[in-house]
Amino acid sequence: MNNTEAVDAVEAVDVVVTGAGQAGLSSAYHLRRTGFEPGHDFVVLDHSPGPGGAWQFRWPSLTYGKVHGMHSLPGMELTDADPARPSSEVIAEYFDTYERTFDLRVRRPVDVRSVREGPGGRLLVETSAGTWATRALINATGTWDRPFVPRYPGQETFRGRQLHTAQYPGPQAFAGRRVVVVGGGASGTQHLLEIAPYAAATTWVTRRPPVFREGPFTEDVGRAAVALVEERVRRGLPPKSVVSVTGLPLNDAVRQGLADGVLDRRPMFERITPDGVEWSDGQRVEADVILWATGFRAVVDHLAPLHLREPGGGIRVEGTRAVADPRVHLVGYGPSASTIGANRAGRAAVRDIRRLLAEEPVAA
Repeated sequence: MNNTEAVDAVEAVDVVVTGAGQAGLSSAYHLRRTGFEPGHDFVVLDHSPGPGGAWQFRWPSLTYGKVHGMHSLPGMELTDADPARPSSEVIAEYFDTYERTFDLRVRRPVDVRSVREGPGGRLLVETSAGTWATRALINATGTWDRPFVPRYPGQETFRGRQLHTAQYPGPQAFAGRRVVVVGGGASGTQHLLEIAPYAAATTWVTRRPPVFREGPFTEDVGRAAVALVEERVRRGLPPKSVVSVTGLPLNDAVRQGLADGVLDRRPMFERITPDGVEWSDGQRVEADVILWATGFRAVVDHLAPLHLREPGGGIRVEGTRAVADPRVHLVGYGPSASTIGANRAGRAAVRDIRRLLAEEPVAA
């Protein structure tokens, strides 16, 4: 069966993996490595047009050398990548090679619409390409498809352009414009540093003062950050990004931006006006563009029929397992949202699923 064939009837498998980014491919690798056969025992469903996960949609000026903490997939190192090439090209090619090398047989484009309780203790994964009845689900749908833009008074009156990082076209589009960049993460600083040479003026606003981190982004740094995020998902709270607790890398470009005043941060404005933004003390900045570098939220709405959400708004997770349903594992969620965390989570999810399937045989 090829990747574009429609599924006319319900297909039964042991595991469905939704999403073929870093977390999904890591999970698929460990499934294959421990004896699950792709296409027969498990299937990987991805809604993107090609390999690369969310990386394939990144803006061209985000070169591989600027990537914040990218780590290789298990079993195959990413080596000799040109740091000057767009990360979207480098990583899409790497993921494509990875899928073919390990014969993961990712099906795409497939949109997962809902996951609900099915007969015989199975989950029904309903998609644009048919329905799968599965004994376990590895949800690796990431965050890219759910950009977050906070609401501020007057937002609808702004006469300029508002866009999110997900729609960022590159710095040339802001030539001669007055730009307000909102957000204290890596994307916000990268946008500012790129836009400043082209824009008429830039203003950086964040809710909290940015924290800059000296030294390389090592695996130890990544693991420490993951540990700080884990407590929230254990309590059933919506996860914060791992990047939010790692701090911003203080590299040469950032140092220059600080020296030049490009990264002169202002506190969050109070309201948006037709011509710009305004603070509670009456200060104003006129703007043609507001660029929201305000992050993303987990794509989990398709899991709503399973009623996994806690009163706090998140899904309570132990390791990768949803506490409310041990058949469901979330990888790339909360503490496993980093590339280091995704690799570890894929392995952990497969280990737990193997144990679950061995202990709880389910009727086909």
